[in-house]
Amino acid sequence: MKLSATVITRDEERNIGRCLAALDFADEIVVVDSGSSDRTFEIARRYTDKVTVNPWPGHRQQKNVAIDRAGGDWILSVDADEVVTPELREEILAARDAGFPGGDGYWIARKSFFLGRWIAHCGWYPDYHLRLFRRDQGRFGGLNPHDKVELDGPTSRFANPMLHFTYPDLGTYVARLNSYTSIAARELADHGAHARLRHFTLSPLATFLKMYLFKAGFLDGREGLLLSALSGYYVFVKYLKLWELSLPREGRVG
Repeated sequence: MKLSATVITRDEERNIGRCLAALDFADEIVVVDSGSSDRTFEIARRYTDKVTVNPWPGHRQQKNVAIDRAGGDWILSVDADEVVTPELREEILAARDAGFPGGDGYWIARKSFFLGRWIAHCGWYPDYHLRLFRRDQGRFGGLNPHDKVELDGPTSRFANPMLHFTYPDLGTYVARLNSYTSIAARELADHGAHARLRHFTLSPLATFLKMYLFKAGFLDGREGLLLSALSGYYVFVKYLKLWELSLPREGRVG
């Protein structure tokens, strides 16, 4: 069974080489770039000749474009800031050699790096995502930017995680927060959602308490506190932007 690894990119020169080097066990690597202004395209071409450009349509849409451009029976979808570990690689290869007996898809945990520390709590680990799946059974759905694979068949879990180098510094987090909250607010608005008072008051607080107390984020030290607080702020900003979208055009900023 042919295994295709798919990656979508935009301005990922810091991450893409590390990501693609760890995917050399796949039968093919398919990269879909959305028009990077840095060296992402050039670096990706060192690892695969299947690098194409597609104007950015949204997270889930672009990942489905990558699936459509792949030729494998099975898809391993990896983000540019993720790395398949040697242990996970061996699990995947063993499953393939056995004919993928776990069903139509496999969940993979992520171990995420935040401000110099691997986060072990806060609900961030184990952070399971359905990433390996039979091509004819799975497609990306969900709400951007938090896409997810939709698959009806039976699934299994791998024991070993992939590494997620998500937020190496505060600047990266703030920039992505601004981008992702705008995308999320627009998606909510397009689905008829409205910002309520509880979204500005209770929802951010609930997010912080869930991550820091109930998900034991305090065990991650200073980084756990910062991550929990910033996650609550993310919720606040997302709904603030949703509220802004409900204003008459002349009442909006910009």
